[in-house]
Amino acid sequence: MKYHQPVMLQECLEGLNIDPEGTYVDVTFGGGGHSLAILERLKGGRLFGFDQDEDAAREAEKIEHRSFTFCQANFRFIKQYLKLHGVKEVNGILADLGISSHQIDSPHRGFSTRFSGPLDMRMNQQEKRTAAVILGSYTEEKLHRIFGMYGEIRNARTAAAAVVKARAERKLDTTEDLKIALRHVAPRGKENKYFAQVFQALRIEVNEEMQALEDFLHQCGDVMGSGGRLVVMSYHSLEDRMVKSYLATGKMFGDPEKDFYGNVLRPFDPVNRKAVTATDSEVEQNGRARSAKLRIGERRKK
Repeated sequence: MKYHQPVMLQECLEGLNIDPEGTYVDVTFGGGGHSLAILERLKGGRLFGFDQDEDAAREAEKIEHRSFTFCQANFRFIKQYLKLHGVKEVNGILADLGISSHQIDSPHRGFSTRFSGPLDMRMNQQEKRTAAVILGSYTEEKLHRIFGMYGEIRNARTAAAAVVKARAERKLDTTEDLKIALRHVAPRGKENKYFAQVFQALRIEVNEEMQALEDFLHQCGDVMGSGGRLVVMSYHSLEDRMVKSYLATGKMFGDPEKDFYGNVLRPFDPVNRKAVTATDSEVEQNGRARSAKLRIGERRKK
């Protein structure tokens, strides 16, 4: 089984505008598909790969390229780890957000609605908080909030109440337990999509994905050299809105800061007005590409 088929590979590489002697960061290493393609284009340059997943760390060990350095860490620590390696500025950063097909296809990780497995969903398996812990300990109000905000389901309050009722009768330990608890509140004929949205909400909460993305984006302007490229691919509207807002205004939320002349103070200029999406032929070959949106920013002069 192929670890992970990279989405919009050529578009990502074009977006990075690679200088063979430059320093690049792939902050979502996964199976290394994007990293290997970047390494092929480097001659004298360097590449740093980030991933907190132990399976990804094992994949990284297979790369013996002298220009490659792997950091087993969440990308929210990009600045700290680059500093540890003596790197002050980079020429490009690539982030392929969300979840890899390898993680989805591993039943024991609990990411997929297709398999019966433990309610785990941790990308960093050293962390203690699993999806089962959240479902067993969060208040109804807190579950309502994450189902609504991160899963974008319409009956989030009803779903939260269903979980609380089910867990009073027995512990929710497996993906099947959760689906049974929600079966009667899922829209008829659209159960699979509904479960996928609930699983997405839990995965985002378990891994603090929104907070990590915010922390990461805030550091990109600091570590990127003038003219460097930030290339971010997202798979759901919450992430895409944050990336779009950051590139346009320098902030994820709220009003942009402006200088004396009314110009927006932002570290990056968006390279494309609209997000880049996958071609029809790629979507045919890789269903995951369907929801992908690619945004590119170029670092303004410091």
